[in-house]
Amino acid sequence: MSRLAVVFPGQGSQYVGMGRDWYESDPIARDLFEKADHALGFDLSGICFRGPEDELRQTRNTQPAIFLHSTVVATISRNLGASAMAGHSLGEYSALVAAGAVRFEDGLRLVRLRGELMQTAGEMQKGIMAAIVGLSDPDLVNLCNEASAAGIVQPANFNSPGQTVISGSIAGVVKAMELARAKGAKLVKELVVSGAFHSPLMASAREGLKKALDDTEILDAAIPVYANVTAEPVTRSSEIREMLYRQLTSPVRWEQTVRNMARDGITHICEFGPGKVLQGLVKRTEPSIAQRGIDKVGDLRAVVTA
Repeated sequence: MSRLAVVFPGQGSQYVGMGRDWYESDPIARDLFEKADHALGFDLSGICFRGPEDELRQTRNTQPAIFLHSTVVATISRNLGASAMAGHSLGEYSALVAAGAVRFEDGLRLVRLRGELMQTAGEMQKGIMAAIVGLSDPDLVNLCNEASAAGIVQPANFNSPGQTVISGSIAGVVKAMELARAKGAKLVKELVVSGAFHSPLMASAREGLKKALDDTEILDAAIPVYANVTAEPVTRSSEIREMLYRQLTSPVRWEQTVRNMARDGITHICEFGPGKVLQGLVKRTEPSIAQRGIDKVGDLRAVVTA
């Protein structure tokens, strides 16, 4: 028996022009884009459709832009009968809206605030992130522990087997990169980001987000959502609130999330939103799971046909 999970991308999947075909072809999409502009008080749609790219890449804009695009896809696709959901970092908010736990306008305001807080935290406490390919998770954890003598550093994203991102202070991450090369990593590359996401350097953003989470009505999810922090499905509103709070300074356990979905009987995964990043991670983690994606209008027709 086939079971579908829907997943939602995080920061880095954005591109200028995202969502424009939905806006121009579907009244539901047009309404959501216009609601977003009104709720935020600025032309987010214009940044999505026309850029400029530097403006779209600003964390405070990137996060609501991807959230909006993903939510448009989920709303029009009616989730395709999904049995479970998950989102990578920011994408967890898109998943929670699609699962009925968070209202659209509330989710939009939360991700805009989250992006602003993360951008500010990155400016206040300079940090960097780096991709490491070719080391096991235990080796990577040990490496970060060793490098932490030089400064704060920890795993930020366990993306797929042998593909991890680390995050922290400049000194800590640079030392970890040196150690990774010495231990034979296939790739060690600093990432272009505006802060040390999913590390203790985001503590100020986490505390700023907590008040907003406490003031936001969060309902029980109608569909289980696998939390980044634990890689396990949650439905209760109290758990959801706690997972979102902890998420900003905790690693994203995406590889384990995909493995747990397979454990729980998921046979198909469909990515809703810009890009194909998560489809690639699913393929490398659990090749037996069939994966597809809906980014543009034509993708929906292809998926429904399939």
